[in-house]
Amino acid sequence: MLITSEYRKLNQQLHEDRPDYGVASLMLADQVYEIAQALGVTDLLDYGAGKGRLAVALLGKMNVVNFEPAIEKYASEPGPKEFVVSIDVLEHIEPECLDAVLDHMARLTQKAIFLTVTTIPASKILADGRNAHLTVEPPEWWIPKLLQRWEMESYNRNDTGFMFLGSRRNQSVRAAA
Repeated sequence: MLITSEYRKLNQQLHEDRPDYGVASLMLADQVYEIAQALGVTDLLDYGAGKGRLAVALLGKMNVVNFEPAIEKYASEPGPKEFVVSIDVLEHIEPECLDAVLDHMARLTQKAIFLTVTTIPASKILADGRNAHLTVEPPEWWIPKLLQRWEMESYNRNDTGFMFLGSRRNQSVRAAA
């Protein structure tokens, strides 16, 4: 299971109530585009697309498929793409669903994946009173989970978390990264 029905409703409500929720990918659109160019890909899957702002930012440059289980128009099961991008998503996943989500992402990744993970609590609170970041763990906790599914091509830590570029096993993209 990728998301419980209760949590889907909480996320739908947060998306409706907060125009600033689900828009983090917009800040990294240029970086995503540069990585895609280096990888030689023109199609990508925005996994956990929020309000679909990455697709808007890359309009005319790339074909972006949005996948966001909490927003009906983006909730359809996506097909595999060469490049999967997931920005500020994994920390929002319910702990009991996290492995299923990572496995789903791995199945959808044909060539490379770019992830950002925040490792501190969010400023946003769910309607049930919980912090919007349900899985707040240090990079040392996350990296083994990611390495079970992808080869690490690059890793950059920052004050709030980290960025991870990975490739499918036995398909290094290091020359492009």
